[in-house]
Amino acid sequence: MSEKKPVGLAIVWLVPAVGAAIFVTIQCFSFLNDYVRSGGTMQAITFGPAELWAISIVYGAWVIPPLLALAARRATDWAMLVIGGLLFAMSTLGGVWDGLRDGGHLVGLELLAVTLPGAVAVIMSWQHIRSN
Repeated sequence: MSEKKPVGLAIVWLVPAVGAAIFVTIQCFSFLNDYVRSGGTMQAITFGPAELWAISIVYGAWVIPPLLALAARRATDWAMLVIGGLLFAMSTLGGVWDGLRDGGHLVGLELLAVTLPGAVAVIMSWQHIRSN
């Protein structure tokens, strides 16, 4: 296996990770914009410590698949595919759900920023595993 292939696969997994960060940032600003536009009459969203930890863990977990790709072992390749696939599926479902609730523009952003590059990363990971 060439040295470039694990690095390329890690970069492919970083793209949906960056997309997820962009999505959640725009989602927060979108909510803030709606809150300001309503004159502060809509109910604010508050997070407790458990919710903040959960959000941090889920979005922080996006660095795991690229790191596993760099390890370039059979077991870590499978772990990359499973963990990355779960993150991809959870982010897609959560993002579409949030987009339907908060505005259609967020659904489009989710599909463009996370789902499309995530699907490419899953397919490339599967091809990488099959080729080795």
